[in-house]
Amino acid sequence: MKLLGISGTITGSKTAIVIQNLLEEVKRNNPEIKVELLDMKNYDVQFCDGRNPSTYNEDTRKVIDIVSSADFYIIGTPIFQGSITGVLKNLFDLIPPTSFRNKVMGFAATGGTYQHYLVIENQLKPIAGYFRSFVAPSYVYAHNSHFNDQKELVDEEVITRVNNLAKEVVYMQKSLKGVEV
Repeated sequence: MKLLGISGTITGSKTAIVIQNLLEEVKRNNPEIKVELLDMKNYDVQFCDGRNPSTYNEDTRKVIDIVSSADFYIIGTPIFQGSITGVLKNLFDLIPPTSFRNKVMGFAATGGTYQHYLVIENQLKPIAGYFRSFVAPSYVYAHNSHFNDQKELVDEEVITRVNNLAKEVVYMQKSLKGVEV
């Protein structure tokens, strides 16, 4: 079973830090699960324009393959201007919708205001519904104040949410795929 954590941004580091924390928590409690971080800042992904995926550059094709081959996901984005990043939206546009069908998704977001958590409810969960994915009911939202000066996640309530979401996506994945929980 492969869990893919996606940091859907090419700027900053806090989203990747939250996703990495989630993946580490999953691995700590479930060493049999293969975890991988897809940090979009490490790839030169082309803009989706509807062409055949085989005609995109190597990085774009590689990202499509990585995402399509995962069994379940934890997807993160910073919130810019009250919305997900263009990078994450472009990624969703590149991936065939059937690649996400009947797969578990958990969400995390970072932002500068306490209200931006609503983007998870109002944008990310509906996108997952379009894909016909199974969505974890809980999520992680981390505000800038939840990190210390070394960009470590330090807020105990957020760390508890990380632990809960990590357990929840694994429980859902195992339950839905008929694996003993």
